[in-house]
Amino acid sequence: MAKREYRTYTEEFKLEALELLRSSGKSGAQIERELGITDGLLLKWRERYQIKKQDGKAKLEPSDLEAAQAEARRLRRELAIAEQERDILKKAVSIFSKMDP
Repeated sequence: MAKREYRTYTEEFKLEALELLRSSGKSGAQIERELGITDGLLLKWRERYQIKKQDGKAKLEPSDLEAAQAEARRLRRELAIAEQERDILKKAVSIFSKMDP
């Protein structure tokens, strides 16, 4: 089975597309057709990114929701590691407490 190739878009392209969506008054579907991108992709970008302007330059950054979800994923991984360490320590204490001095 052939490996599926996904198109990647530069940050500049995404930024320009989102600016076009914001300023043109056209629908997302219409802009997607004009730019030749997958249906629904522009709206996903709008949910995923926010445009920040610094020193007169616009830059894409993760949206607040995306940043919160990434933090939640990081915390879940950290919790899973801590739980594994706790279980190992419990087993070690159990083994050492059964040994005769």
